[in-house]
Amino acid sequence: MTKIYIYCLFDTLDNFLGVYSSLKAIHRDAIKMCNRGSTSVMMLDAGAYFTPSLTRLRNTFKGKCDYGIRYMSDGGTAQIYKTKLKE
Repeated sequence: MTKIYIYCLFDTLDNFLGVYSSLKAIHRDAIKMCNRGSTSVMMLDAGAYFTPSLTRLRNTFKGKCDYGIRYMSDGGTAQIYKTKLKE
């Protein structure tokens, strides 16, 4: 059985925006969505704030399933949720 992971993107109001199979693409779109304000975009994971990077996102999701990370700025927020396809 093959494990296929998918990443879901949600906006500030938790509206569903799309499903991705690529971390690079969802990271790019989440940054683009949050990069509207005057502050820099920050990544919130387990109560700690980090500078968002593709490497940090990949390492945070490694080995986890049904897990979410939020990107924040004063212009908006985005949530990336990792899950897997179920048969």
